[in-house]
Amino acid sequence: MLIKLAEPRILADAIALLSELVLEVKAKITKNGFEIIAIDPANVALVNLSIPVKAFAKFEVEKDEELGINLEDFKQILRRVPIGAALIIEKIKDENYLKIEIEDKAKRDFSLALINFEAEEKKIPELTFSSKIHMDTSTFSEVINDAAIVADSCSFTAFPETFVIEAKGTLHKSKTELSSDEVTISTETKQKAKYSIDYLIKFAKASKFADKVVINFSQDYPAKFEFKGANIEVDFILAPRVEEE
Repeated sequence: MLIKLAEPRILADAIALLSELVLEVKAKITKNGFEIIAIDPANVALVNLSIPVKAFAKFEVEKDEELGINLEDFKQILRRVPIGAALIIEKIKDENYLKIEIEDKAKRDFSLALINFEAEEKKIPELTFSSKIHMDTSTFSEVINDAAIVADSCSFTAFPETFVIEAKGTLHKSKTELSSDEVTISTETKQKAKYSIDYLIKFAKASKFADKVVINFSQDYPAKFEFKGANIEVDFILAPRVEEE
């Protein structure tokens, strides 16, 4: 297996984001590209990272590969890739490490030891949503950071013509109302659910990959956040906070 990225920053940024949610993952290299599906230790959030074959300058894969990777270690190596350099990742048959080569003015090599990852394969759950919101990722990031000032969770409320994100702390609150002129709303009835802001702030960092985010949710139900860029897709599924009366 040998894959090459002419612009490795997209992988470096993605791995840095995933490392905030989970430490160890099983990465899959198949004829379709590079994929990681992982669940955070608290079983609150699932992340699905996908980089298609077209994003790679070279993609030589004889058979599907499953690679156990420590994300913190991988992130540190990817940080060493300067702007303008290319990245080559090679798995030598029967060797338990990845050879990572930085193609720059000087050729630099790293060996990243692979780990035994015995956890059962993660699968994306089949979910049915009642509401779908399309909005600018810049707006999403701003609103979530507003909410973080006053509380540790916020509610999403979808109406046919309005989408509301509201956070209420002990003393303070924030509220943003977005009309159907500002976001695309698909819902037939009012839907409301509450989610952890700590996770949402991390998800918002995927804004660097896409101009739009699609938010899917239902009443007191998990939410799915879809960030689709030209050469990367990052999806998150987040469990709801239970409302306390």
